Amino acid sequence: MPHLTINVVSAPFRSYVLVSREQIARNFRNVRSVVGPHVEVACVVKADAYGHGALEVARVLCAEGAKWLAVSSVDEGVQLRGSGIHDARILVMGGFLPYEGDAVVEFDLTPAIHSLAQIRDVDRLAAGSGKPIRYHLKIDSGMGRLGTRASAAEILATLSDTHHARMEGLMTHFASAADYTSPQTATQLAYFHDIWEALRAAGIRVPHLHTSSTNAIGYGRTEGWHSLVRAGHALYGYVSPARGDAPRQRLDVKPALTWKARLLAVKELPEGALVGYGGTFRAPRAMRIGILGAGYADGMFHRLSNRGKVIADGKLTPILGTVSMDLTTIDLSHTTALAAGDEVTLLGTEGECTIDAQQLAKVAGTISYNILCSISARVRRVYV
Repeated sequence: MPHLTINVVSAPFRSYVLVSREQIARNFRNVRSVVGPHVEVACVVKADAYGHGALEVARVLCAEGAKWLAVSSVDEGVQLRGSGIHDARILVMGGFLPYEGDAVVEFDLTPAIHSLAQIRDVDRLAAGSGKPIRYHLKIDSGMGRLGTRASAAEILATLSDTHHARMEGLMTHFASAADYTSPQTATQLAYFHDIWEALRAAGIRVPHLHTSSTNAIGYGRTEGWHSLVRAGHALYGYVSPARGDAPRQRLDVKPALTWKARLLAVKELPEGALVGYGGTFRAPRAMRIGILGAGYADGMFHRLSNRGKVIADGKLTPILGTVSMDLTTIDLSHTTALAAGDEVTLLGTEGECTIDAQQLAKVAGTISYNILCSISARVRRVYV
């Protein structure tokens, strides 16, 4: 589905999201103001910009002066380059597979390298292409995912044998940056710094050091900001809740996405009527119900069945019965103002009521990232 740009706050679709360009720009400006002028901000637009639309978001960020974008895969980077994003550097955090090497070169992508073998791979690629490919070496400092666990001596030995590709970045990723009940972040940072200091003592100069993403920015873990931070969730208006005795949150960001769905039908049910697959809801009284044109294929989590809420006519109202693939039933007993074709808010604000991705995630038993990334491609993105 193509993305649309309109200048109204409603759109002619049964389910759609409104994405505020200005709010994304404000969130980016807030991140920059918090980290200060000497720290560059890499803007994470992977996973279609957390469901907000990678191309449109990248355009907004580049217009605001972003010099770095970060994606997960070579394919995501190629899509941005092919759509006209040429000025920003694009860091491919998931690295590249052997068959993707030519695309790394052709589209001027900067891969994150996760092993000593990959350093040799990218060096051969640079030698064969005649281009000095730049890469960022990722250290597994304790997250136990991607990244090398090689010692500094082993890294130095590999660097001494590779002369065509250039290591311009050293990076790691924190596993628990918002958790102040755990020493894991401090332990990871100490490990990373030991590697960095050993490389520096051997004469290796790395222009870009980066360890921190949104939570480490938001809670002011300044010792991990270095020369570059990676802002993802914050750009879209969220910082994860902290655990333990955390400092005051520094970021002032707000959600950029509102999710709406239209009523396909409004009807009256008698007392005792069953609703949805399995008859998991029985009307305790005569009720007015509404059937929304959005279900789990659109991103309405199945676990919201008989648990979640939406905002209808300015009030929170419950989901009734089992969420279906394409439909969700809600209680409209509180209002006679809504009819088929009218809109209901799934994420966003109506009047004095708000539902954000973190609130929805609590009910669905997941995290806010999962809520945003699960809004499916058939939900139209509309930019305002």
